[in-house]
Amino acid sequence: MSLAVVRDLREARVPAGPDELAAFETDVLAGFVLARAAAGLSDNTIRSDVGHLEQLRAWFGRVLRDAAKGTRLARSQALRTYFLFLEIRYKVQIHQMTGRVAECPVDEMNRPRGAGRAALRIPPSAVQAGVLFGGWRAELAACLKFAPAARSYAAARLMADAGLRVNEVSHLDLAGVKWDLGRFGKLHVRIGKGARGSGPRERMVPLINGAGATLRWFIEDAWSCFDDDHARPGAPLFCSERRDADGSAARAGNETLRSDLAAAAAAAHLPDWRERVTPHVLRHFCASRLYLGGMDLVAIQETLGHAWVATTMNYIHVHAAHVEDAWIAGQQRAAGRLKGLGP
Repeated sequence: MSLAVVRDLREARVPAGPDELAAFETDVLAGFVLARAAAGLSDNTIRSDVGHLEQLRAWFGRVLRDAAKGTRLARSQALRTYFLFLEIRYKVQIHQMTGRVAECPVDEMNRPRGAGRAALRIPPSAVQAGVLFGGWRAELAACLKFAPAARSYAAARLMADAGLRVNEVSHLDLAGVKWDLGRFGKLHVRIGKGARGSGPRERMVPLINGAGATLRWFIEDAWSCFDDDHARPGAPLFCSERRDADGSAARAGNETLRSDLAAAAAAAHLPDWRERVTPHVLRHFCASRLYLGGMDLVAIQETLGHAWVATTMNYIHVHAAHVEDAWIAGQQRAAGRLKGLGP
């Protein structure tokens, strides 16, 4: 076993010339890209980081105070990450070439402040959700366009019952419904949200809360109004009225599902929530419903596809006297443990 070579920052060296520094900068940036790729980040994330660094390089000496808040946050995060890479990999070499110590200019005193915690997305109560979906389902039989209305209804119910994101729902395939998996059947979510730029993450979501019954009804009664080839590879679960170049049904877009939920359903059956009922609010509704039903946080985290349980906790909203009831139950358990210890 051999010892690593330890270099002192105080070692003297002739400062590098402009050409040598330019070549070194190119090598360092290439090393940064390779390191981020090796860490599993997506090409889009790496490309975005490099773009921010190029902008910062062009903006050195200029005031960034007037830039948009999101721009400042993205630039500062890219700069912090890059300087962390420099300190770990090239600190000694940079000092030898320039006589300067690599140290990030963004610190706790001058880093841009974000917007803080996002606004609370308080979901409707179970009663309000029942009014929304009950009224929506009742009007399907008499609506002029049954198939699109049934599609948007089934998609919204899936978001409320299984906690899927609208982008995940729009990218579901008909073959992704696995009726024979688990106790209730499962959905293969191909385009799940990634974490820290890792790209889409797949997962299997159980058809709980009656989601299986809703999907079976939709596929048997409404799907054939869009397409007649159930075995076609890549056939979308939720189709659009538009057609692809080969004549097959195209996928329903995210905005179509959003607008049908807000404009067609909420406006008619839950008007006080017209501007507040969104696909993401239905996801919060699902998380709260699962929690109140006794599901543990880790299971809810897996269902929603969160990388961190702390994120899942932000989705849990309790109604009525849930906190008070939990406090009383805790007091009763404590009293039960103390019973019999007295004289």
